[in-house]
Amino acid sequence: MSNLFLYYPTCGTCRKAAKWLKQHDVAVHERHIAEQPPTRSELEGWITRSGQPVQKFFNTSGKRYRELGMKDRIRTESPDQLLDLLDGDGMLVKRPILVLSRTVLAGFDENRWSAAIAAE
Repeated sequence: MSNLFLYYPTCGTCRKAAKWLKQHDVAVHERHIAEQPPTRSELEGWITRSGQPVQKFFNTSGKRYRELGMKDRIRTESPDQLLDLLDGDGMLVKRPILVLSRTVLAGFDENRWSAAIAAE
């Protein structure tokens, strides 16, 4: 399985992550998160592999998050309802996402990404 990097081209954090991947010679298949948003099935698998709750896969600083009033909803809706919201809405999903063979990382954190890649 090849590594998958989901990103949004104008996102500063995504650009920083892409640069970091290139500097560390990490081969990835790139996927534009808004043009090819993750499916519910993908998200279910990725969330399980990440070891994180579904709430960690929301782009809390995005316009879409605010439009949907997610600040309060994210605490009260079931994981199933939250997955319904994320399904097919690339602008609501936290980015970048790095899908590795052993884990999935949502959001860029250099230390976490380094450790995960070293563990591959």
